[in-house]
Order: sequence, then structure tokens, then C-alpha cells
Amino acid sequence: MNADYTPTLPTSRPPTFGGLLMLLGFILMGGVLSTGLMLLGFMLFGGMSYADVKMHLRIIARDPASLPGGWYELMSWQAVNHLGSFLLPALAYWYRIERRTWSQFNPRPLEQVAGFSLVVLIVILFMPFDGLIIEWNQNIHLPQTLAPIEEWVRDKDQSTTAVTRYLTTFATTPQLLVALLVIAIIPGIGEEVLFRGVLQRMLMYWTGNKHLAIWLAAALFSAIHVQFLGFFPRMLMGALFGYLYVWSGNIWVPILAHFTNNGFTVFMVYLYQQKMTSIDVEKTEAVPMLGALAAGLLTTGLLYYFQQRNRPQLI
Repeated sequence: MNADYTPTLPTSRPPTFGGLLMLLGFILMGGVLSTGLMLLGFMLFGGMSYADVKMHLRIIARDPASLPGGWYELMSWQAVNHLGSFLLPALAYWYRIERRTWSQFNPRPLEQVAGFSLVVLIVILFMPFDGLIIEWNQNIHLPQTLAPIEEWVRDKDQSTTAVTRYLTTFATTPQLLVALLVIAIIPGIGEEVLFRGVLQRMLMYWTGNKHLAIWLAAALFSAIHVQFLGFFPRMLMGALFGYLYVWSGNIWVPILAHFTNNGFTVFMVYLYQQKMTSIDVEKTEAVPMLGALAAGLLTTGLLYYFQQRNRPQLI
């Protein structure tokens, strides 16, 4: 018997290249529709003209701090865009193209997943080791002949980081709750449904190799964030989510892992900004090498324990 609950159950319509093109079309359409909804919302409820709304959205994207309600507007845009570009396209592909049901992505019911709560500890323990990889990734330099490309990459990452820091700067409980919804809950569901539930399973079907499928999906997951100086640590995190999905056989497990990673970070940033803790989780260089390596070993041990507890039993 297969040692894992690999989610590759037969469907009425197995994955095809045409289906992949349809999925990409759904993603593109979802992005366009989400932007259109924002435009329509400002025009209907903000009393703005089309030209004014376009200018307003450009300001939100480039300098949201200059707007009185820029933080909430940018958060709203992030939420709508994430739903339109990740969750809805994945669900449309599942139900309309492959005609799959939700249970087909969960060969093991959630109540039969052993160590479900252990996932939270695994993700938190993995963070110090991932921080070590973040620091290494940020210090990678391209050859001198590719200096212009490296300069563009660092400028791009700097602008993306600036937006991220703005979104994770909050001083009130309502802002914290909004941040948990937009940064942790919505991406946790949307990205895992798309990258693990659809793309990883699709790649597994085509390659016949679960490890290759997990790492390819993780690389795509990291690349879509367009933060090249954080590519490898995010890919490692994506692979962690992928293995948790394969070993558990239930999509809610990587969703919990993703939510824990983002939500724990948001909550710790809030506590640090409120001066309720001296730990700044955004400073990766503060992680001692020995501590990060020890955390990596502990994570590996817990992952092995999780896998063994969830192995199908031979009868």
C-alpha cells in the first residue's frame, strides 16, 4: 500500500494541458474582475469618476500612506484580489473543468488525521531555521556581468517589502483582526487550495513522482509572490505545506499550516509594536545559528513523527 495518502484519486476529467490553460485563464480573469470590482466600488460608493478611480488605485498601490484610509483600502484590495486570483479560479477549475468534489481532495477525513494540532508546533519551530535561509538568500549576489539584473531584483524586493511593512504596521485591535483575515486566513485557504489542492496534484498526476510535484509546486508558489530575495525560504515553506498535504491526505492540514505561519507572524509583529515583547520576528539576523539549526532538527523529527502517525495501516 502507498505509504502516504497521496491525493491523486481518479476523476471524471483527469488533468490535461488544456485544463491547465483554462486554469491560467481563470486566474487572469479573476485578477481582472477583482480590479474591476474595486473600480466599480469606488465609483458607486465613493462618487468618483472612472479617471479619478484609476488615479486613486495607482496611489493605493504606490503610496497608500498618503491617503487617510489608505491602510484599510489597500487591505480591501489585497483581500478582493486574493479571492479573485487564487481561491475562485481554483474552485472553478475543480468543479467546472475536472468536476471534482471536495471529498476527493480529502481521502482521509479530518477527524482521522493524527496530530492535527501538532502542525502548529511544526510550523512555529520551522520559522527560526527558515529565518536562517532568509538571511542567506538575501546575501546572494549575482556575477558582476549580471549586476543590472541584481539591482532591478533588489529594487523590486525593496518596494514590495515597503508595502508589506506598511500593511503590518497596526496599532489597534480592529487593524489586527483585519490583518489576520487578509494576511493569514484568506491566503491560507486560497493559496493552499490552488497550489497544493490543484497544481501539486496536477503535477503529481503528470510526473508520477510526489516529491518532484511537491517541489515544483513549491517553486511556483514562491515565484508568484515576486520576492526573489525570499525565493528559497518561501519555497521551503511551500514544500513543507506540500508534504503535510500528502502525508495527511487532507487539504485542511496545509491550510492550518499556512494560517499558522502568517498569523503567528502578524500577531508577533503586533505584540512587538505594542511593546509587549522584545522579539522582532522580522529581523532574521537576530536568529542564532545554533538555535536555527536546532529548530531545523526538531522540525525534521516532528515531521517524521507526523508522517509515521498518519501512515495507512495494513490490514
